[in-house]
Amino acid sequence: MIAGRKQVSRKESRGASRRMPDVETQSRGFEAAREARRSVLVEDYLELISDLLLEGGEARQVEIAKRLGVSQPTVAKMLARLVAEGLVHQKPYRGVFLSEAGQKVADDARIRHQVVERFLLALGVSRESAQIDAEGMEHHVSEETLGAFRMALEGGLEAFMKAAQKK
Repeated sequence: MIAGRKQVSRKESRGASRRMPDVETQSRGFEAAREARRSVLVEDYLELISDLLLEGGEARQVEIAKRLGVSQPTVAKMLARLVAEGLVHQKPYRGVFLSEAGQKVADDARIRHQVVERFLLALGVSRESAQIDAEGMEHHVSEETLGAFRMALEGGLEAFMKAAQKK
């Protein structure tokens, strides 16, 4: 059993109302999940580098490793990949900088993160949980779902949820 989750019997999990999606929909879902997993690390690195540059004017390998909770050799390997992909460039003794393409990926990831986090907060999720959960969800949310989150936020979801909690 996964921590915090109720164990469900096979019969319950099948449920009368649950039907498998059609083959095309299901395969698109799995394909989207695989693609998101491939881009998660790249987006995390680029977003963190952008944040470090905005906050302190520099992004150094040591700080990236600390904040991601990984070793410096792991960061060096990923930075080499990002350089090869044209997303970052490094200057000796000066740190890491984003290319225009790298900045766009970082900005897009940051916007997705902010929308997901705002949506979770509007639902009444604690700030800490919203920040942690948004970090994973931002990479997997589709444009359609993100648009629905935005629409709900603009339509007063937060006020609705507060009113519903008072009842």
